[in-house]
This record gives sequence, C-alpha cells and structure tokens, in this order.
Amino acid sequence: MDRTDLQELSRIRLKGATTLLKLELFDGAYYLAGYAVECALKACIAKGTQRGEFPDKKRVESSHSHNLRDLIRVAGLDEELIERVARDPEFRKNWDVVRSWSEQSRYRKHRPESARDLVAAIGDRSHGVISWIKLHW
Repeated sequence: MDRTDLQELSRIRLKGATTLLKLELFDGAYYLAGYAVECALKACIAKGTQRGEFPDKKRVESSHSHNLRDLIRVAGLDEELIERVARDPEFRKNWDVVRSWSEQSRYRKHRPESARDLVAAIGDRSHGVISWIKLHW
C-alpha cells in the first residue's frame, strides 16, 4: 500500500461515514470517520519515506499505530498542529472532537450527536481535520 492508496482509502472512509450517518447508522459512521483520519495521517507518513532508504525501526513500528496523536508525531505534524490550533479557534474545536477517537470506538455505542460532531469536525472544508491533513499529504 502506498501514499496514493492511503489517500484514496481516507476519501472512501469519509464518504462511507457520511453515508452511514445519513442512514442513521451512527456507530459505524463514528468509527469510519476516525479511520479516515488515520489513513490520511498514514499518507503523510508515507510521503516522508524515501525509496532505497532503510527505515528507522521505531518509526516503522510507530507508523502502524492507530493512535492519532502518535501518527501526528510520526508524520512530523506536531508543531504544525500546535500552530494551527493556536491560530484557528474553529479548527481547535474540531481537533478537540477528533482527538478523542480511538480504534476502540468500533466496540462502543455512539450517540447520534457524537457521530454527527465527529463527521463534521473531520469533513469541514474550511476548518476540518482532513482539510488540514491534505495540506501535508
């Protein structure tokens, strides 16, 4: 799987989350929306790899994480995130919603408003988390 595959998978997962939300399948919408962010961050990580370069073991292991904060760090976006949060209050609100997502969310029930909030925080074209990640992938 390469960077382009991860970018496309991110788009597909966000579209799937939006569709599930419309069908009022909130648990699936919540999980898939977060997975879209995970795939987008992994596309950023893939962008930073070099052909022929022997990868650092710790970086490789960390890139297989499902933890969004870990993936932000591995992608080298932690300072960018701090700056964006500081200058964009709408983005900060969206990031606050998104950062609570975890892979474990697939085992939980989610309230309709939680799913709606997460999909909106990720998909907002001006202040959404995916829009910000796309600047770096």
